[in-house]
Amino acid sequence: MHSANTMDFAPINLLSPPASQTDTSIALLWDKPPHAPEIACYRVYVNGKLHGLSSSTDYTMNGLEASHAYEVYVCSVSQSGEISQPSDKIKVSTRGQADRFDITEFGAVADGQTINTEAIQAAIDACTAGGKVVVPKGTFVTGAIFLKSRMTLYVEQGGVLLGSDNPDDYPVMQYRWEGREQLCYASLINTKDPAEGRLEQIIIEGEGKIDANGMALFHKEMAEKKGFRGRAVCLRNVDGVYLKDITVRQSPAWCVHLIYCNGVSVNHVEIHTKKDERGRRYEHIFNGDGLNPDSTSDVYIFNSMIASQDDCIAIKSGRNEEGRRVGIPSQNIRISNCIFKSGFGVATGSEMSGGVRNVRISDCRFEDVYSIATIKAPRGRGAVIENVTVEDCTLTNYSLEHEDCRWFRGAINIDQFYSHADFDADKVEEVDEGTSVIRNIHLKNIVLDTHAGNAVFMAGLPESPLQNIRLENVNALGKYGLKAYNIKGLVLKNVSVASREDQDVQFHNVEYTEAGES
Repeated sequence: MHSANTMDFAPINLLSPPASQTDTSIALLWDKPPHAPEIACYRVYVNGKLHGLSSSTDYTMNGLEASHAYEVYVCSVSQSGEISQPSDKIKVSTRGQADRFDITEFGAVADGQTINTEAIQAAIDACTAGGKVVVPKGTFVTGAIFLKSRMTLYVEQGGVLLGSDNPDDYPVMQYRWEGREQLCYASLINTKDPAEGRLEQIIIEGEGKIDANGMALFHKEMAEKKGFRGRAVCLRNVDGVYLKDITVRQSPAWCVHLIYCNGVSVNHVEIHTKKDERGRRYEHIFNGDGLNPDSTSDVYIFNSMIASQDDCIAIKSGRNEEGRRVGIPSQNIRISNCIFKSGFGVATGSEMSGGVRNVRISDCRFEDVYSIATIKAPRGRGAVIENVTVEDCTLTNYSLEHEDCRWFRGAINIDQFYSHADFDADKVEEVDEGTSVIRNIHLKNIVLDTHAGNAVFMAGLPESPLQNIRLENVNALGKYGLKAYNIKGLVLKNVSVASREDQDVQFHNVEYTEAGES
């Protein structure tokens, strides 16, 4: 029963994200109420009854029956106890009961030594539409395996898929690496060649672990050089991807790579590319991004943790002429209620030649992470990055492992001179198809404290200045303060930037459209 003391506002845009329904669970997401007082929590109602509470704007209904429909709505509760009017009601359904295909029934052995590639692949090949390939408790060593449409790979608690340390167990194949189609070692978990057509409805879930054995594979693949390094998980050309509850770790390169996918949800996932869960460093691995949507659309990443050696999340869409020719953007991406530990936060680029648009990062916490948001598009890339919002996020970085350099220059970092150690902010070059545009970037309600370098760095090209950059309610403290070059349309409203050293604020060729208290 709702309290008589109700608020007029309600959460809006309640939805169940793409692909985020299994045979036993349904995930929900919603927006914060506009102009609302401080929210204490949200109440989630299922079929008219209170089902649970959430302190964030997501909620997962677990333990449901298969093939059942539910009507859900959400109310917000203020700190004073007022309950809002209900959101719009939506109807959601679980998937049908999944047939189980236990890999041990196909000959897989959990001894941590036997190579189980053929047995696991046999279970996948035998899996019926809507079925579930189950990895039970134990450590199962395997080479590359290839998923198919309308299946679930379920790794039970205590179960581990451990990558073989032999490069021969990963066939060399062609797919995108650093923005170009190139020969690569197959990843631990893959989809088949795109020539066979697009796939649909692939789920990877369970409370177990996917461990790509990257420390061993990195050295061997680099020494053999038949192709570029594989990933832990690389899914290509899939409509409907759901990663839930799984832990993915120790990739020889990027950890989870999603190429040309649509309708992706990532819920309660852990990704470790720098250290294991006990804090032990994965030695001698670089390019260890956490999760990379690459020419991928309609992506929802929520309630997850990424501890990365490089970018925690990197949004990409191809590189230079090839990326522009393919022309598939990454777009409609929401990242919310996530924790990032180590690495370089959420990055867009630098391979973004197919374009990136409509990215929203909200209610995330960054701990000993170099940057909250990096947008990087150097000369040669072309295309447009636009409509990026970062809101209600905090960063605290006491780590001195990294400092400002050509690869990263600030806790808030918008950089069209990315990768150039020395740059001339006044040197104009000819505008051509390789000239990138960055516009409509909004950062609001940000609190950050970094000991590593600049609090804020924003640099556009003189021939293509940053356009419509808005900082609102930003409180930032850095080793250095704020640097801004070549911006057309900068808004600073309620912005406070301070430095621990002498370099507070530097502006060069900056045009204001509005200025508040700063």
